Amino acid sequence: MSVDWTWGYGTNGFTDHPLPSALDVLQHHGYRAVALTLGHPHLDPFAADWREQTEALAVDLRRRGLRVVVETGTRYLLDAFRKHRPTLVDREAGPRMDFLRRAIEIAAILDADCVSLWSGVVPGDVSTEAARVLLDERLLALTADAAAAGVTLALEPEPGMLVETVADALAVRARLGHPAALGVTVDLGHCVVVEPDGVVGALRAAGSLLCNVQADDMLPSAHEHLPFGDGELDLPAALAVLREIGYRGVVAVELPRHAHAAPELARASMAALLAASETPRPTVAAGPNAGGAVAPGRPSALPTPVPHPWTTRAVEAVQTDAARAARLFASAGREVGREPLSPEPFAPTADDVSRAAIVAALADSGADPDVVRALYRRGDDAERRGVLRGLDALAAPSPGWREAGLELVVDALRANDTRLVAAALGRFAAAHLDDHAWRHGVLKCVFLGIPLVVVAGLAERADDELAAMGARFAEERRAAGRSVPADLALLSRSTDHLLAERA
Repeated sequence: MSVDWTWGYGTNGFTDHPLPSALDVLQHHGYRAVALTLGHPHLDPFAADWREQTEALAVDLRRRGLRVVVETGTRYLLDAFRKHRPTLVDREAGPRMDFLRRAIEIAAILDADCVSLWSGVVPGDVSTEAARVLLDERLLALTADAAAAGVTLALEPEPGMLVETVADALAVRARLGHPAALGVTVDLGHCVVVEPDGVVGALRAAGSLLCNVQADDMLPSAHEHLPFGDGELDLPAALAVLREIGYRGVVAVELPRHAHAAPELARASMAALLAASETPRPTVAAGPNAGGAVAPGRPSALPTPVPHPWTTRAVEAVQTDAARAARLFASAGREVGREPLSPEPFAPTADDVSRAAIVAALADSGADPDVVRALYRRGDDAERRGVLRGLDALAAPSPGWREAGLELVVDALRANDTRLVAAALGRFAAAHLDDHAWRHGVLKCVFLGIPLVVVAGLAERADDELAAMGARFAEERRAAGRSVPADLALLSRSTDHLLAERA
């Protein structure tokens, strides 16, 4: 079965081979891309002749027809005694910034897909909040450098680091104002260890921002890169989601501790990747690009299970002391779980329901709307989603809460996180968002591949202007030679047809 992406292999798994020999082996086994880790032994970014080496490598890669991504995870390049130090969250990060700026220069010469980088582990002398400030300041500077060089950065979540999950990476990007030069790297094995929604949820959350994929297996108990089949990664499911989201980048095997068996593992890994890509899979539910039109107007209501005991206690706590909401909001996922409550597309999760109950309790108790603004502004993407679900639970919000809710819904609709956008177009938006913003939100769902079944009140609010917008978008896609999403047909019909369907 053909794939839209390009199979690659990381040079950090070939440290016993000179780079040309490693590339020979990879080509022999069918790889058409290389994930190049800068540093010993393949390309020293601080060598006196680094530019000449890079230009020669660029010529060689073009001759071989190999794509390349630049990886920056070399262990002792910057400090011979401390692995990976300094990082972007250390107090002094000058060497790391110099290294990453050099990586951007190298990527520009190589015409690399991206430069992959990570945040670092928060050191003992830096608080988590201070680490976020340091990371944001430094990434903002680096993204400006990357944009000027025509290079994309891809932030990789790593177990144990400040940015540990895809949600963390998306939150960083949101705090920076969604810079176009900053995307996401996802390591499939990491998802087994730290992603609350597993590899499927992580890849879907990254969506169109996914710039780079590292492929390896892992066990849930340890951050140790393993050959495929030695851990618990569902590789066929991961590849099915890559198809679903239309990923066209590099998928590179990442086995940095297996250089002793590199040629054999390159062969075995390719065989495993090809077998997994050809494994028949049932349709993966809840995909942001799942095909097929759906009936409009299905309300995105929250399930109403028996409240979790922790949720009941949390609601009681915020009713008497709204200041406790922030801590409870942050702990909801850990306390009640993060599992989707149904197989429906973008279904609410257990922690969504708990957070929604907390928001509803705050509103019912007359708390200042600034409390919910703070929960949203300071929260990660899961917490922001919980705020939006909570707005849906408000039957008759006060003017202050209505104003705050509209402000937060509009902010969420600016994001590219598909789960956040889907949550934003719930019952609150259907009841209170103005026509212009609501129509553009619906069209954004189509653009991001979010099935319109998640849009509350679609059948009631669809009008001729929305139909005209959908028709224009479809025409633009056809003119560009691109496929037209199946859901767009729902918006291209006249209001009369929609009214007939409702009847």
